[in-house]
Amino acid sequence: MIETKKIIGYLPDEKPSFLKLLLFALQQIIVMFPATVLVAILTGFHVSTTIFASGLATLCFILITGKKIPLYYGSSFSYITAICAITIPSEYGIPAPDALISQAQFGIVLSGLISIAVGLLVRKISMERIEKILPPTVTGSVALIIGLSLAGTALKNMVDPEGVLGVTEDNFNLAQNLSIAIGLVTLLSTIFFSVYVKKGTLGQIPILLGLLLGYGLAYFVGKEYGIGFVDFSLGANEPFFKLPHFTLPKPSWEAALAIMPIAIATIPESTAHLYQLDLYVNKLADEKGVSKKYGIAGKLGLNLIGDGLGDMISGAIGGPAGTNYGENISTMAITKNYSIHVLMAAAIITMLLSFFTPLSAAVYSIPNAVIGGLSVYLFGVIGAQGISIMLDKKVNLFDAKNLSVIATILIIGLGGSFLGSVPFFGIDLPPIATAAIFGIFLNAVYELIDFFARMLKKEA
Repeated sequence: MIETKKIIGYLPDEKPSFLKLLLFALQQIIVMFPATVLVAILTGFHVSTTIFASGLATLCFILITGKKIPLYYGSSFSYITAICAITIPSEYGIPAPDALISQAQFGIVLSGLISIAVGLLVRKISMERIEKILPPTVTGSVALIIGLSLAGTALKNMVDPEGVLGVTEDNFNLAQNLSIAIGLVTLLSTIFFSVYVKKGTLGQIPILLGLLLGYGLAYFVGKEYGIGFVDFSLGANEPFFKLPHFTLPKPSWEAALAIMPIAIATIPESTAHLYQLDLYVNKLADEKGVSKKYGIAGKLGLNLIGDGLGDMISGAIGGPAGTNYGENISTMAITKNYSIHVLMAAAIITMLLSFFTPLSAAVYSIPNAVIGGLSVYLFGVIGAQGISIMLDKKVNLFDAKNLSVIATILIIGLGGSFLGSVPFFGIDLPPIATAAIFGIFLNAVYELIDFFARMLKKEA
């Protein structure tokens, strides 16, 4: 008798049992939480409001797109510079005045209209034409730099104990070594769980398992050496239940001009995420013997409309602009769990977290070393997915045109991320968006030259 191997994983329309659903949702929340909160802190937005907006926008995105696209909406790094130009945050972690946040909200809401307009336009265009504008050399390269540009953040979290309670000049080296050990244990255990634990529920939560192991180690090591890797003090003096700080948009054309153009620049990033999902979801469907084809890549227009509405919803209540989160996509790729129901549960739980201080404090208490260990793996997977896009589309890497597009996107994106921005005739541009636009422009030049060459050949 031939034993058939059971394929573990959930397709977008499949639903786990209730307890599994909660576990999988918690895992999705953990991977999006640090970056989403960091955007709020850097831009001067209220953290609790940003968390709530992230969950609400995700839920609305899923419902607006007819539960067809398994994506999580989180705060976008591409908008940070533009938003900071309006909110002018004075001190790290201190919210900006409501009047300035309201002005930035106006720009964010209008940027959502840009995404919706482009989404409506894309729905009228065939996929063949879209791939002429956004070929895999662009989308794959953008996905690659999204992951690699975050490498410094991941490693810094893992090796830098600055700001940890109990760390002084005298014990800094010890704290750093312990931080590295915690990060390595988290990283290697997460990799081990994802590679070797394939059966049952445990096979679906390698990131959560790795986090728990790293968290436990950080707690006991901290107790032993008097270093507060696990810090429960955040939110300790806050009331148990507290409403997020909601604000309304206030018209500001300065904010609109600063923030709106970023929406166009983030489209290649959103497209890359969608192509990643299409590739992995359909591969899982084939492995499970499911005949249904999940045409996720063909829903790019719908995705952009949902993304734009997400920005409008987030901006309307006091949250920053967002995007489909690469961390959550890499989590889905690692666990083969693309269930829409899991993402909806994650969105609802995230919204609840923003109201209950102890729940938020529990997530805040996760040590940076643990987050860093997880991020090394997650951000690397995002980059690897970019390579997968190009392999799947059979991109010819010996072609000079393809190489020039890929090379320039990589260096502009990574170089700009290293510098913090791309200096351009007196203005600072967001690295990934700038790299993507340059790649699209270069590819369009090639397409135009080829078009005229064909026309001349016909006339001859």
